[in-house]
Amino acid sequence: MGKRVIITGATGMVGEGVLHRCLQNEQIDHILLVSRKSYGMSHPKISELLIPDFFQLEGLEEKVQGYDACFFCLGVSSVGMKEDKYRHLTYDLTLGFAKKVLAANTNMTFCYVSGDGTRSDEQGMMWARVKGKTENDLLQLGFADAYMFRPGMIEPMKGMKNTYRVLRVLGFLFPVFRVLSPKHYVKLSQLGDAMIAVTVKGYNKKVLDCMDIKEVAKQE
Repeated sequence: MGKRVIITGATGMVGEGVLHRCLQNEQIDHILLVSRKSYGMSHPKISELLIPDFFQLEGLEEKVQGYDACFFCLGVSSVGMKEDKYRHLTYDLTLGFAKKVLAANTNMTFCYVSGDGTRSDEQGMMWARVKGKTENDLLQLGFADAYMFRPGMIEPMKGMKNTYRVLRVLGFLFPVFRVLSPKHYVKLSQLGDAMIAVTVKGYNKKVLDCMDIKEVAKQE
């Protein structure tokens, strides 16, 4: 039997790309999109659960039972944000949601999209500390399996509606990034394939950088 997965953040670039890789993969049977607003696609594999406020999750456990994995692609930029607010919207939000889906699915694999430069020692720049703390506590939460993904420069997928405008403009530079900075560059399609691969087959690392993502994506 194929996997049943939850995806958050499908209305953003990363979540949308992961969604489309799941739609194209025969190992994924069903996808529950959990978002603040509808993605706007009708597909036999897709169902949606709209949550206006991710800090109000009463009763969520009953609505997310029976899933094998959660691909958590929801996130905010730290630009111009004070640490307490960024921590609230990153650490508190993610851990709060993760605890709910874990309570409903004790055998779940949890995949979290962090970022290149995240610090496992919880030191350094503000966003790197917060992301590091988020990763560390997710890994200790008690999921059957959990993986932290640290993509750097992400090459978007063609035809997606939520690609960041700056990446549309800089698209002509991606061939250069592939050659000059392979350790900090990954395709969005590879990120999606890697999440599916670790869910189906596992992986020997729990924190995956760009090179790990590209390697495990080949195994999908």
